[in-house]
Amino acid sequence: MHIDMHYYGTYCMARAAGLQKEVCQIIASAAQFVDDNHEEHEIEFKDGGKLNVMPTAYSLFSEENMARFDKEHRRVWVPFHFLPGNKGKGISERLICRQDSRISREMLNHCVSRIQEPFGLHILGIAAHVYADTFAHYGFSGVSSRWNEVHGGSIELNNDERDGEAEKRFEDKHGHTMKGLPNWRTVWDEVKSETVEFFTGALGHGAVLKYPDFPYLEWEFEYEHTEDTTDIPRRTDRNNLETYLEACRKLYELFSSLPRQFKDSSPAQATNFTQIEGFVRQILEVKEPSREERSKIWKIYAKKGKLFTQPEDILPYRGNLWKQKLKKLNRNFTVEQASKEHVIKFLQAAEIYRTYVLKELLPKHNLILD
Repeated sequence: MHIDMHYYGTYCMARAAGLQKEVCQIIASAAQFVDDNHEEHEIEFKDGGKLNVMPTAYSLFSEENMARFDKEHRRVWVPFHFLPGNKGKGISERLICRQDSRISREMLNHCVSRIQEPFGLHILGIAAHVYADTFAHYGFSGVSSRWNEVHGGSIELNNDERDGEAEKRFEDKHGHTMKGLPNWRTVWDEVKSETVEFFTGALGHGAVLKYPDFPYLEWEFEYEHTEDTTDIPRRTDRNNLETYLEACRKLYELFSSLPRQFKDSSPAQATNFTQIEGFVRQILEVKEPSREERSKIWKIYAKKGKLFTQPEDILPYRGNLWKQKLKKLNRNFTVEQASKEHVIKFLQAAEIYRTYVLKELLPKHNLILD
C-alpha cells in the first residue's frame, strides 16, 4: 500500500469513525511515516541524552540498504510490513503474511491498550499500517524465501493494461522495437519480475512488483514452489479492490472502538461503515497507477461531503515536517524538550512496537527471529 491508503485512507476511516481531526492527522501520519522513515537515527541531546533507533522501512535498491538485507530485514520487513500469519508447517511457511490473521488482531489489541501513553496515537498509527498491509501483502513474507518466488511470465493484469511508470519510460524509448515481437508485454513482465526477485533475494512481494499496491487491480500469478500452502493456491487470483475495501472496513471498526476522549464532540460522522462503503468503493476502483492521483480522489470525496457528515478538507500529512524537525533536534534540544515532539514519539513508539512484536508476540507463537 502507498500513501493514498496509509495516509488518506487511514485518515478518512478514522474521521468517519468520529475521531477528532487532529487525532486523525497524527494516527494517519504515523501510519504513512512507517514507509518514509528509511534512516537509522543517532541523536544526541543538549543535556547528554541519546537516542538510537532503526528504520521502519528501507529503500530497496540503495547499496547501503541492500547490504543490510541478510542481517536486518527480520527487524524491519517482518514486524512492520509482513506480519507473519503463523499458518503451515515449517517456519518459512508460517512467516507468510495472511489477511486479518490472529497474530495481527492480537497486535492491534496490544497497541490499542497503550492508547493513553504519550506515544499512544503514534503506536496506533504504526499498528494501523501493519494491519492494513496484511490485506495487501498476504501470500508473501518479510524474509528472503523460496515461498516468495514467482514465475515472472505468469503475471496477468485482468483489468488494467498499464504497468506503471517504469514500463511507460521503457515503452517510450523502445516500444517501436518491442511491439514487433510476439508477447512482448509478457516478456517485459518476466524480465522485471525476475530481476527484482534476484536483486532482493526473493524478499517480500518484489517478484510481483508493485501490483499488490494498486487498489483497483484484478490480477493473477503463479508461485514457483510446488507445495500447496495452507490457504494460498499456487495459481493465485487477486482482487485488490475487495481486500482493500475490507481493510477500510476493519480500520473503521478499529477507530470506532477508541475511547470517547479521542472523538469529536460534534455528531458522529458515519454511524456504521455501510453508510460510506459505496463511496469508499468508488474511490478504490479508480484505475490510476499514480499514488498522488489516487490520493487526490480521497481529498475530493472528503471535500464534497461524501465521507463525513459535513464537507471538509483532509488535514495534510505531517511526515515531511517530522523529518525536518528530526534534523534540528541533534544537540539543540534537551531530552525533555524533544520528548514533546511528534517525531520523537513516533520513534519511541516504533522501537516499543518492534520489541513487542519480535520479543513477545512472535515468540509467544513459537516464532523467534531476532
